[in-house]
Amino acid sequence: MVAPVLVFAIGNESRGDDALGPALLRKLGVWLNSAEWKSMQSSAVQFELLEDFQLQIEHVMDMQDRKLVLFIDAGMDTPAPFSFYRVEASDEPVLYSHALAPEALIKVYEQFHRQPAPDAYVLCIRGEGFELGESLSPPAQTRLSSALEFTVQLLLEAETAAWDKLCTNE
Repeated sequence: MVAPVLVFAIGNESRGDDALGPALLRKLGVWLNSAEWKSMQSSAVQFELLEDFQLQIEHVMDMQDRKLVLFIDAGMDTPAPFSFYRVEASDEPVLYSHALAPEALIKVYEQFHRQPAPDAYVLCIRGEGFELGESLSPPAQTRLSSALEFTVQLLLEAETAAWDKLCTNE
């Protein structure tokens, strides 16, 4: 059985703050396996955690049969500490078969599966430096902690209506 909620981290750990997505995903993995999480969990909602450098067309297969999808990424122009918003399918043509935006992936999903995509959201954490060989910047580390707290809140209420209320921008 497929877990109803997919948490998908995008990023390259060798490029400074671009590692924010994978770093958060690992912290979530630890949290989901903790006794604290198990004692707080009000329902038996299951989560699958997935990580990759970039979104690709093949990821529409990972989204199949999901109720919710959360994309976690880093961004340069993102408001600090992060933004959280609902993803809508983009009508822009998909020009590349690799390195898709979540909006493009939703559109590919709908075209491929000929059905609406699961409700999808982006948590974009503000990064400062994305240079090759750098580690997470001090501001990114602080934002990572804030993003973890926020994401735990999301997972405690893994429902579209609850997530819609937490959106920070459109």
